[in-house]
Amino acid sequence: MKKILKLTVVLFLICAVVAAVLGEVNAVTIGPITAREREKTEKAYKAVLPEGESFTEVDPSAYAAFRSTIDKISAADNGAGHVVETTFSGAQGSITMAVGVDGDGRCAGISIIKHSETSGLGEVAASASSRGVSFRESFVGKDESISIQDIDAITGATITSSAVVGAVATAIEAVKALG
Repeated sequence: MKKILKLTVVLFLICAVVAAVLGEVNAVTIGPITAREREKTEKAYKAVLPEGESFTEVDPSAYAAFRSTIDKISAADNGAGHVVETTFSGAQGSITMAVGVDGDGRCAGISIIKHSETSGLGEVAASASSRGVSFRESFVGKDESISIQDIDAITGATITSSAVVGAVATAIEAVKALG
């Protein structure tokens, strides 16, 4: 009985020390991680709607019908259009993307902010390679009637390509529903 009690106390102390260390690491790293994510999102906004200078978040009740797939819509303060942040399912997990929608209701650009797609296949959609850039550029100028045949789809990544197409169409529909 004494041995079990001693092992229990030792295990508890180890767990307490590890929890304290993890808490401290979290406290030290949360600021830089948040700042880096904010910078990445701001860069994505500028990439998808270059004419937009600053952005104001749209009241979520204005696009309530799309809240299951749309995370946030921000309007460019200079009237250049909107940026839609959306999270949707890809082939291997969630994809978070920014979609620029110009004043004419057409895609001004897309930027994949975060993903867990397969290396060499779906991840090409977010890569800086010529193939990734070509894929993302093929969305520019498209409206909500976009289909997989309208874009330069990624070979071997049909699920990712189709998911991005669907998300872009939904983003444009949500902006148009704002009125």
